[in-house]
Amino acid sequence: MYEFEKVRDFTNNVFLKMGCSASDAELATKVLVSADLRGIDSHGVARLIGYVRLWETGRINSTPNIKLVHETPSTGVIDGDSGLGLVVAPKAMETVIKKAKNVGSGWISVKNSNHYGIAGYHAMMALEHDMIGMSMTNASPLVAPTFSTERMLGTNPIAVAIPADKQPPFVADFATTTAANGKLEILQRKGEEAPMGWIQNKEGHQTTNAHELKEGGALLPLGGDRVHSSHKGFCLGSIVDIFSAVFSGANYGPWVPPFVSFLPMPEDPVGEGIGHFFGAMRIDGFRPAEEFKLHMDTWIQRFREAKSAEGMPDVVIPGDPERLSEIERLKNGIPLNDKVVLDLKEVAKKFELSF
Repeated sequence: MYEFEKVRDFTNNVFLKMGCSASDAELATKVLVSADLRGIDSHGVARLIGYVRLWETGRINSTPNIKLVHETPSTGVIDGDSGLGLVVAPKAMETVIKKAKNVGSGWISVKNSNHYGIAGYHAMMALEHDMIGMSMTNASPLVAPTFSTERMLGTNPIAVAIPADKQPPFVADFATTTAANGKLEILQRKGEEAPMGWIQNKEGHQTTNAHELKEGGALLPLGGDRVHSSHKGFCLGSIVDIFSAVFSGANYGPWVPPFVSFLPMPEDPVGEGIGHFFGAMRIDGFRPAEEFKLHMDTWIQRFREAKSAEGMPDVVIPGDPERLSEIERLKNGIPLNDKVVLDLKEVAKKFELSF
């Protein structure tokens, strides 16, 4: 286990070494390490070396001029200027919240950004304002549409955060694939196989080989196959791609830039960088906030009390596992895979930092 404060401080120092301002380094660190705290290890400091390598190849601008390039009172497009998605995204969400305060709801699509960490972080920013928050992003094309062998979509997550009163908030944060690519990377580090329904080989047949992406395979949409409604996962991933990129002018579909620095950029891009989409809705645009939150308490409590099938655990409300993980890891530390530790030591050596 590694103490949260030490992981946080090391990460902050890396972003400073990359040339980020003190405020941007602090913000990027807060977003990135929140994933480790919430138990989403695939999107935390395990990704740090990836950001460093993108910066080294000139694909990340550590001092971006993030600006609104088009807007109406409730909507807009932000150009992230190739900045860290960990910085671009929360700043875009701040703009969304400001618009929602003024006119009831706010909606922003973002272009020219990079990987933005966990979707849930940005959606949850709306909670303290008595708003419902939404967050989406497109990603590197690793996913084959139903019936296809060609990689066309990313894991394209969706997050929705809804406040309650005395109950913890409802926070749904999920990939539109059967499993996020980061979970596949965790299996690769552990030398374990993937469950059936996660991945297919280059011929389009399901496989348990966790390394199949390197052999030309593809991740599968949520559902795994047509019999189990993978077409619905394909639809969800497509919606995220369109809202994040076709709205904003970012790259979409197979033109989205790869996260790894060693893969070439797509030829003939159709836009700029990676795209995100954010929304916020004031609760009092529908009914008084306190009244709504009391009913959310009732909703959550009733679902908690739903009878479980024999031998099954209690019903879990979206956001519960992550919230409990954060409590436990703040107290006992963050577990890091041996491969991740080696990567972080490589970063430390590169920037002459202690690890």
